[in-house]
Amino acid sequence: MSAKRALVTGVGPGTGLSVVRRLVEGGYEVAMIARNAERLQQIEAQLPGTRAFPVDVTDTPRLLATLDRVCAEFGTPEALIHNAVGGGWGNFQEIDPAFLARNFETNVMAFLHLAQRLAPAMIEAGRGVIIASGNTSALRGKSNFAGFAPTKAAQRILAESMARDLGPKGVHVAYVLIDAVIDLAWTREKLPHQPDDFFIKPADIAGEIWHVMQQPRSAWSFNVEIRPFKENW
Repeated sequence: MSAKRALVTGVGPGTGLSVVRRLVEGGYEVAMIARNAERLQQIEAQLPGTRAFPVDVTDTPRLLATLDRVCAEFGTPEALIHNAVGGGWGNFQEIDPAFLARNFETNVMAFLHLAQRLAPAMIEAGRGVIIASGNTSALRGKSNFAGFAPTKAAQRILAESMARDLGPKGVHVAYVLIDAVIDLAWTREKLPHQPDDFFIKPADIAGEIWHVMQQPRSAWSFNVEIRPFKENW
């Protein structure tokens, strides 16, 4: 049998790479999208079963052309994990409106373009998975997240609209909400006094995304929240 194929966006050194690794372990071939071409090519060289397709997801013409390349050269993915994220801090008086607009392009419009391009083949096959990785900004608008939270909320609602449309057609859409600080080099540097169990591990995020992908049709999740056991929520 031929390998299953997946597309993962936002493949960096943290969650994105962990998701790619987990998918490869599970028998998928994985097309990887991110802006950093050198890093993607290094991953491709080190991890069999992966293909690098560098592109900025906010550049819509190039993104659509890249998706055409993915389908023609790699094969049409039956799973999409949108992990690319635009974020940052500032209250509504401080942020540049262009900052909010760019985050909207990454978090919402890119997700829309990806799903519009890949969903038809999933519908035709009667199966497929579309997952967006989110965070608690999708549920609450803290004052210092004015340039970010509105876009994650819109992303979650877009995913819900997709789920209601695609679910009856055999395509599982889910929103994995990460309520935690992800364990990365820069977060460790920023929060040097926090213990290990303060952070969420990228590999554990990937494990939960994999779990959602494997859910039987009789018990599909949409809203999935994950957090460390000590997280105050």
